[in-house]
Amino acid sequence: MSLELITIFVLLAMFIIGSVISVNMGILGMVAAFVVGTYVSGLAVEDIYAAFPIDMFILLTGVTYLFAIALNNGTLDLIISGGLKLVKGNVGLLPWVLFSLAALLSAVGASTVAVGPILFPIALRLAHQHKINPILMGTLISTGMYAGSFSPLNIFGLVVNGIMHSEKIPHSPIMLFINSFIFYVLISIVIFIAFGGLRLLKHTTSAQLEIAATTEGNAGSIPNEKEDHATLWYQVATLFGIGLLITMALAFEMNMGFGALMIGLALGFMAPSKQTQIIKQMPWAVMIMVTGIMTYVGVMEKVGTMDYMTEQIASVGNPVLASLMASYVGGIISAFASTTGFLAAVIPLSAPILQDPTMSSIGVVSALAVAASVVDISPFSTNGALIMANVQGVNERLFFKKLLMIAGLFIAIGPGLAWLIFVVIGTPW
Repeated sequence: MSLELITIFVLLAMFIIGSVISVNMGILGMVAAFVVGTYVSGLAVEDIYAAFPIDMFILLTGVTYLFAIALNNGTLDLIISGGLKLVKGNVGLLPWVLFSLAALLSAVGASTVAVGPILFPIALRLAHQHKINPILMGTLISTGMYAGSFSPLNIFGLVVNGIMHSEKIPHSPIMLFINSFIFYVLISIVIFIAFGGLRLLKHTTSAQLEIAATTEGNAGSIPNEKEDHATLWYQVATLFGIGLLITMALAFEMNMGFGALMIGLALGFMAPSKQTQIIKQMPWAVMIMVTGIMTYVGVMEKVGTMDYMTEQIASVGNPVLASLMASYVGGIISAFASTTGFLAAVIPLSAPILQDPTMSSIGVVSALAVAASVVDISPFSTNGALIMANVQGVNERLFFKKLLMIAGLFIAIGPGLAWLIFVVIGTPW
C-alpha cells in the first residue's frame, strides 16, 4: 500500500475511533502525526512541530478567551433574557426569538459549545410549558447557531477562513457568512411550517415566561447593590470590547487572535479573581481537536498526500460531481463525528476543487460548510445529544426515533440542496 493511502486510511480511522470512543480526535491527530510522520514517512520531529498551526491556535485562543469572559460575567445571559422578553405572550414567536438569539450569539463569536448548553435547557422547558413541538424548538436553535457560526468571528468561520488562507485559495469570509445564513433561514422556515409553527402564531398566552428561573445558576446573579453596579460596568465594557474587536478586525484588518487577547486581557484586569474560572470555561477540547487534526493534515501535505488527492480528484473529470461527493461525505461523517474537525480535514483535501478556475471557490466551500453542519441535529452529535438530554414530557425512546428520522432527512437532503444552490445554480453575489 502506498504511503499516501496509508495516511488517508489513518485519517478515516481517526474519525471512526473518535465517533465510537470518547477520545479527543485532536490527540489522535497529534499522535498519528508523530507516528506516521516519523516512523512511516521518515520525517524529522522538527517537521512535525512545523506542521502545528500556531496561527490558528492563537486565533482560537484569543476569540474563545474573550467570549468565555462574556459568558462568565453574564453578558450573554443579558442578551438572552432581553430577547425572550420580546415575545410578550406570543408563543409562535418563541422559536424565532431563540433562533435569533442563537444566530446573534454565534455571529459575534460565541461557540456552539457555549451557546447550546445555555439555550437548549431554556428552549425545551419553554416548549414543554407552552406545548411547542420540541423538535421544532430544538432544530431552530441548532439552525440558528449555524446561521451565525460561519461569521468571521466564530470558531467555525475562523477555521474555514484560516484554512482557505493557509491554502492560498481565494475566499470571502463575508460571503461565506451570508451564504450559510441565508441557507439556514430558508430551511428554518420550512421546519417551522412543517412542525406546526403557523398554528402557534395564532395562539397567545398570558403565562409569565420564567426567564429568571431558566437561567438560575448562571453567572449573572448578583448578591448586592455594590456588586450589581460593578458587574453592570463589567458587562458594558465587555460589549464595548466585542464591538471594538469587530471594528478593528473588519475595518482595520487587525490580527483577530491577538486583538481578542488584548481586549480579553484588559477585561481580565477588571476582574482578576475570575480568571481561573474563565480559563476553565474555554473550549480547550475543541481547540485541541482542531489544531491536532490540522497538524496531521500538515503531515499529510508534507508526505505528498495532497498532491495524490489532487490527481485522484482530477481523474474524476468533473469538479461539479466531485464537490457533490465531498458534500455528502461531509454530511455523513459529521452526523457521527465533529463538524469542526471534519472541516479542518476536508477543505485541504478538497483544494483541487476549490482551485479549479471553472468553479466558484466560495460556492464550493459554502456547500461543504453547510453539508458538514446541517446534520448536527443527529442524536449522535452535540446538538442532538443536548436536545435529548433536555427534552421534557415525551417518551424518550419514541422521541429518539423521531429525532433520528429527522437527522436522516437532513443527511439525505441537506448536502445535496447546499450543493445545488451554491455550486450548480450559484448565488448572484
